[in-house]
Amino acid sequence: MEISGRIKEIFFVIPVKPEEALTYMNSHEVKLTMPETENIIRLLPDDLINKIQAGEVIERPASVLKELIENSIDAGSRRITVEVSGAGRRLIRVSDDGFGMDKEDALLSLKRHATSKLLTEADLFNIRTMGFRGEALPSIASVSMLALTTAAKGRAAGVRIEAEAGNVKEIKDAPSLGTMVEVKNLFYNTPARLKFLKRDSTELLHIIETATRLALSHPEVGLTLKSDGHETLDLAPASGLRERLMQVYGAEFLEGLMEIESSSGGLSFTAFVSKRENLREGRSHQMIFINKRPVRERSLSHAVYSAYEGLLHERHPVYFLFIEMDPKNVDFNVHPQKLEVRFKEKEAVYRFLREAVREELRGQFPETAHSSEMPGAEMPAVSEPRASFGSSRATLPDAPRAGGEPPFEPLLLSYKTDLPFVYLGETFIALSERGGLTIIDHHAAHERVLYERLLKGIKLQSSHLLFPRQVRLSPKEYAVILGQKEMLEEFGVQAEDFGHDTVLVRALPEALDEADIRGILSDVAGVMLEGEMPIQSLKEAVASRMACHSSVRGRRILNSQELGALLNDLNETEVPDACPHGRPTRVFYSLDELKRIFKRK
Repeated sequence: MEISGRIKEIFFVIPVKPEEALTYMNSHEVKLTMPETENIIRLLPDDLINKIQAGEVIERPASVLKELIENSIDAGSRRITVEVSGAGRRLIRVSDDGFGMDKEDALLSLKRHATSKLLTEADLFNIRTMGFRGEALPSIASVSMLALTTAAKGRAAGVRIEAEAGNVKEIKDAPSLGTMVEVKNLFYNTPARLKFLKRDSTELLHIIETATRLALSHPEVGLTLKSDGHETLDLAPASGLRERLMQVYGAEFLEGLMEIESSSGGLSFTAFVSKRENLREGRSHQMIFINKRPVRERSLSHAVYSAYEGLLHERHPVYFLFIEMDPKNVDFNVHPQKLEVRFKEKEAVYRFLREAVREELRGQFPETAHSSEMPGAEMPAVSEPRASFGSSRATLPDAPRAGGEPPFEPLLLSYKTDLPFVYLGETFIALSERGGLTIIDHHAAHERVLYERLLKGIKLQSSHLLFPRQVRLSPKEYAVILGQKEMLEEFGVQAEDFGHDTVLVRALPEALDEADIRGILSDVAGVMLEGEMPIQSLKEAVASRMACHSSVRGRRILNSQELGALLNDLNETEVPDACPHGRPTRVFYSLDELKRIFKRK
């Protein structure tokens, strides 16, 4: 039996077991053949091509916003207004005061690969604009209902073009100043892509993040963002990068950063990076801009971390890098959304950035002969004499000396004779117990205690602040914190909306009284932004960050009563031997192990 021709579906009813079907078909010579005239390779229809291309460029509502704001920036706009509804699903409207387009150009802008920004192949390696592929508007139009209203600067009349699923439906005259693009019902004709979108709160956060990044890279442009009628972002044109950072994050945030400017051989940058005492538990507030374009570039991120080598201790720097270079030395055409780049001389850019940041860090705190003078190694004042903690030379008071002999050799530990333990430096304590030696990381131990108390609500009753604290956050962090107020209240943190990206903290658990409240809220928001997770996992992650902020730091030296209380609390926890991040809180060496270490066995 032979079956051939243009057949869509074939159903076989074979009276055998499924595993015997292939043997049956072979023995009865059942063959399927395709006619020789049928082409295997076909040209795709234009509407399918547009949808495939839209899939590369338009991932979510924030992707639409990015392309439209970039077009407005390229049009020389000084003021851009964004309105979204339903987290961008129902509506994204971008209006600007740029130079606009006439009717012919407006119609061409909806054609694939139509652009005013490239003329020759050489222009592709000399990109000086935000957009250049000519694919944004047609890609957006292919998966939405789009309306474009625009007028060329100086023209009395403009044009309004309405398109649906990539096809122009209506063209009419309309008054306009600049350009307004309305995108409605995004992904209405691609339901599979629509199902991949996250909940509205998550998509809105991506929109806020996209608008914020573009506003940071173009401080001269004013930007307003409204969501369902509520103003989320309102930034007037700024005089420069510092003012724009202050507009977005506030003066307190900016005080924790140092500004670096450097240039060499056609490469220059302005950077705002963490001061040594302003390191974070998470990777939030790390942004890179090349020629005013937000990008992801791991090598430059690694350069910053390398500059902080020896200072981080599993923490992370804040950094905003604004790099300017000859467009011929960087290729932006390696990613559909233009988020990745390729350098002509990658190693040179890496070294230039790393050394500039490292030099600034050295200049901020010049090295001295005594490391106790370095940040983070300060010794608190105490009534009784003790050796200098963490210093390169420590002498014990009233130490016995032979006539004319120098004092004791330098020690790397300090102790008090009335305490049954020894400080080894940083957060480490050694004490003798159970016929052996226990090394304790008191920071990690305190983290474990606080983490479990936060999760269980033990001894963390919220105490109201005499003077409520105003905390300015980034627009995205502000939205997240307000959306999770109930969870924070479970941990004893009472915060309410104060307007203008500011929350008013009225109460804190006692353990957080002396902690960096802004840093805590920022890191907590960062945890909440890391992705969708079950509520219990989110609570655990938030508790871990809060515990790390409030736990005992290395510069604090515990007395015997405090250490005893900490060890008792640690023993009562469910997992006493590890902090919430999985690091050991204590390590025990038996006498037998110590003998082996010293080769006495």
